[in-house]
Amino acid sequence: MSRVYNFSAGPAVLPEEVLKEAAEEMLDYQGSGMSVMEMSHRSKVYDNIIKTAEADLRELMDIPDNYKVLFLQGGASQQFAMVPMNLMKNKKAAYIVTGQWAKKAFQEAQAYGEAVKVASSEDKTFSYIPDCSDLDIPEDADYVYICENNTIYGTKYKTLPNTKGHTLVADVSSCFLSEPVDVSKYGIIYGGVQKNIGPAGVVIAIIREDLITEDTLPGTPTMLKYKTHADAESLYNTPPAYGIYICGKVFQWLKKMGGLNAMKERNEEKAKILYDFLDGSSMFQGTVRKEDRSLMNVPFVTGDKELDAKFVKEAEAAGFVNLKGHRTVGGMRASIYNAMPKEGVEKLVAFMKKFEEEN
Repeated sequence: MSRVYNFSAGPAVLPEEVLKEAAEEMLDYQGSGMSVMEMSHRSKVYDNIIKTAEADLRELMDIPDNYKVLFLQGGASQQFAMVPMNLMKNKKAAYIVTGQWAKKAFQEAQAYGEAVKVASSEDKTFSYIPDCSDLDIPEDADYVYICENNTIYGTKYKTLPNTKGHTLVADVSSCFLSEPVDVSKYGIIYGGVQKNIGPAGVVIAIIREDLITEDTLPGTPTMLKYKTHADAESLYNTPPAYGIYICGKVFQWLKKMGGLNAMKERNEEKAKILYDFLDGSSMFQGTVRKEDRSLMNVPFVTGDKELDAKFVKEAEAAGFVNLKGHRTVGGMRASIYNAMPKEGVEKLVAFMKKFEEEN
């Protein structure tokens, strides 16, 4: 069985060389006589795995010293509650709703205080990013929240919102490590790793230290306090040990590939191949305003539901899998994360051209 081109939005494609390395170490990790899946998270061997992973991530993202890196569980969706529980001191926060996940975060926050929707692109099915240069942000808002890359709708902030001095919190699940980022612009930058970094089950949260306090909302469970995990260096309870180990391997692969500047170049080149084809095609069209297009998630349609379904089916038979769009929007979506080789995008475009000619 040869490997397919996997365009899944997450869990998603991982670098082949990382998978091969993990396979080689499956039964015996570096002479320990056991798998990483089996070892104690309190052991010296594992401690080295998690500490190295953190050090490599800090180097890749150039994370300032006054930020903590936490390896957490519960998916990005658990952060929808953790963020307000830990940050809503004035019981008020501003949300910019540009897709399904920002909307869910906004709804969740309403359980903990006043969540104010300061901008939204729902009027056009989230196909653009609203102008966030001069928003009406409440003076006493504890933070401004965004989902930076919208997996389902294929949009991405090219300019961060003007938060007018308020703390910025960003869910970067689907653009994590796809390009360089200035961590100091964020109070919290977090994401589930199952799109661009590793297997499902790990969330990485990078949090400015002054935001990590005992002063959380009353009733916040111990496990949902950032301080619990920061104080215990992500080892308060058993972490998703194997997932973190794979993330660590991906960080090393990214360093070997030349870091985030090199990834950005690669990602721009890959996305251009697909977007250029969509812009010139008479059958397929992209669904996002050009200036807001994501480099990671590319939704497109033919305009005919039956033709969409036919395309997805024939593509799968040809080895291009998981191209069906999210159930809320239909159509198709190609997720072309870091680990998707350029050749995968080129072959997909060649297949699309052929499909267009035949139909």
